[in-house]
Amino acid sequence: MSAPALHLSGVVLPEGEHRDWWVRDGRFTSEPVPGAETVARGGWLLSGLVDAHCHVGIGPGGVHVEDLAGLRAQALAEREAGVLALRDCGSPVDTRALDDEPDLPRIVRAGRHIARSRRYIPGLAVELEPADLVAEVRVQARRGDGWVKLVGDWIDRSVGDLAPEWPADAVAAAIAAAHEEGARVTAHTFGSDALPDLIRAGIDCVEHGTGLTEDLVAEMAARGTAVVPTLVNVENFPGFAAAGEKRFPAYASTMRRLYAGAGAVVRAAHEAGVPVFAGTDAGGGIAHGRIADEVRALCGAGMPAEAALGAASWSARAWLGLPGIEEGAPADVVVFDADPRADLDTLARPVLRVLRGRVV
Repeated sequence: MSAPALHLSGVVLPEGEHRDWWVRDGRFTSEPVPGAETVARGGWLLSGLVDAHCHVGIGPGGVHVEDLAGLRAQALAEREAGVLALRDCGSPVDTRALDDEPDLPRIVRAGRHIARSRRYIPGLAVELEPADLVAEVRVQARRGDGWVKLVGDWIDRSVGDLAPEWPADAVAAAIAAAHEEGARVTAHTFGSDALPDLIRAGIDCVEHGTGLTEDLVAEMAARGTAVVPTLVNVENFPGFAAAGEKRFPAYASTMRRLYAGAGAVVRAAHEAGVPVFAGTDAGGGIAHGRIADEVRALCGAGMPAEAALGAASWSARAWLGLPGIEEGAPADVVVFDADPRADLDTLARPVLRVLRGRVV
């Protein structure tokens, strides 16, 4: 059944100009469509929000959510928040069945995490040794939607602190292999030590990035390497430190230091011209649907409100190859009753969501 004809009138962001858009056959058009139903008038129109780092299929405690109802519930929590596209940064669960459901957000997948043996959360990643990394990167590149996710660092119990998972030659070969497959590569990193090899090898994005230094930020800016700070997750660092302090005091100290500097890292990255995108790390211990919290956190760290908003909307969509509010594009739009640039709290109160040309 074809999507109904719709009409939306309001201030389109980021341009800030009042426009009239129509939706015909699920796509935007600037040409008036006779008989179209006016579903928005006088609000602020924003390209569908993006959570650029989440995990559909992972529940509290790392439990795998494999039933369709559970997967739908996670996706619907994002949609309720105005998130109409998800970048799934690693899941042990095949979520492709959700693609058949037109009322759910689009998902851009990174396949499954790839980690060193016994160096990550049990049950979530494909775990292997460096000699097997390139082959697995090719497998995950073909399973994903243009992304591969490496675990760049994690606690090393032999040293009692965060440490890199991969030698430099393995990292370089893995990233090159992913690029040959047409995929981009991102990596989980909390600390600093894994970052130089990843960035110099041409990685496309860094997740969390709390260990970024001034020199590394400058190199990322020069290369166009992005960062998704996941500040919602960084708020858990003091708890991670407390939980590990008895056995690993050095790790606890590192996590507290990284937590204290997280805002400064975001500010420095933005000011240097590093592309910064909004992701919540939802899944596991973080509830889905918290993109407004992440945008506020980015702004609180020093990003201007409009840049923080773009990091969860038009900028993130362009980065992922998703169109915005433009002629012929699939009609994914969220409407607000006030200007979210003036008050980011507005972002938590969408009044209308149109996904694939349908009001949802």
